[in-house]
Amino acid sequence: MMNICWHNFLKRRCELPESVKAQEKVGIFVDVQNIYYTCRQAYQGNFDYNKFWAEVTRDREVVCAIAYATDRGDQKQQQFQNILRAIGFEVKLKAVLKRLDGTAKADWDVGIALDVFEEAANCDTIVLASGDGDFGILLDRIRDRFKTQSEVYGVRSLTSNQLIGPASRFVPIDEKLLLSSKP
Repeated sequence: MMNICWHNFLKRRCELPESVKAQEKVGIFVDVQNIYYTCRQAYQGNFDYNKFWAEVTRDREVVCAIAYATDRGDQKQQQFQNILRAIGFEVKLKAVLKRLDGTAKADWDVGIALDVFEEAANCDTIVLASGDGDFGILLDRIRDRFKTQSEVYGVRSLTSNQLIGPASRFVPIDEKLLLSSKP
């Protein structure tokens, strides 16, 4: 009797509409500086975070969504960060460090890697928006350790093959993911 009930339950579960079945769990991580500069260099345009969000969250449960940005303290940047928060991102900021030689640095690579690795066990898929090849080993590790898939969004001509290769799926950022310049 118990086996028949269990079998019927499983059979009904398999027949449930897609909207009722468990959704894929996704973690979203954006290297804001990398995406900003690669979109500017390749297209002289800006990445559309609303379109990106709609695409990567469609029919998925968002476990976490973090955008890693620099903090220069200017108002325009703060407005942009508030837009990211309104979309659904947690925004992590790092102060820009000025070196003695006049150059600046605000690298989030270690922070992104640590957060991705910590969240990978809770996700079916990690979405990483970056072109930085240093993250390739991270994608290999989360696949091997947690069986977590990965999607990389990056400007094709400026995304390292060391990142594209280990990704389960590569999605090129092109005009469809840029802010429209039309009024």
